[in-house]
Amino acid sequence: MASVLIPLAQGCEELEAVTVIDLLRRAAINVVTAGLDDKPVKASRGTVLLPDTTLEQAMQQDFDMLVLPGGLPGADHLNQDPRIHSLLKKFIENNKYIAAICAAPKVLASAGLLKGRHATCYPGSLDEVDTEGVMFEQKPVVIDGRIITSRGPGTAMDFALVLIEQLLGKARREEVEAPLQRPVA
Repeated sequence: MASVLIPLAQGCEELEAVTVIDLLRRAAINVVTAGLDDKPVKASRGTVLLPDTTLEQAMQQDFDMLVLPGGLPGADHLNQDPRIHSLLKKFIENNKYIAAICAAPKVLASAGLLKGRHATCYPGSLDEVDTEGVMFEQKPVVIDGRIITSRGPGTAMDFALVLIEQLLGKARREEVEAPLQRPVA
């Protein structure tokens, strides 16, 4: 069974976090949410999320993908945590997926993982980060090898469906997407 780690920081964007958690679990992916500490997480709009475990405990397990929800100050808290940078680098070294949405691609950029890569993010969220060599695209979701980025709360469902497709294939994505009743363009 595919497994995904989703670190939850205080001030994360709840729409992104909950959408990704929900859709991945609908796909029968083992999702583990991990708080940076052992407290409930108060998201950016005041919703309180209860992580499954702490990041420290989750780091003892093996995962196929690491997904960073955005939001502020959540993305800043993720970026300031050296364990997150260490995990990101470990995932890349082991040819595993990393994904970030909204302001969270700043964490990937700060870790030096976006140089020479295509990516997207919430407009303006990378202003204080060195983005030399990053090729930004104005798409809802951008895949560059094992790195997947997305723009923001409005793209969270697209983002989650792409994550499912990367882990389990197009057929499983379609099985999860069909009952969602998304409009056909």
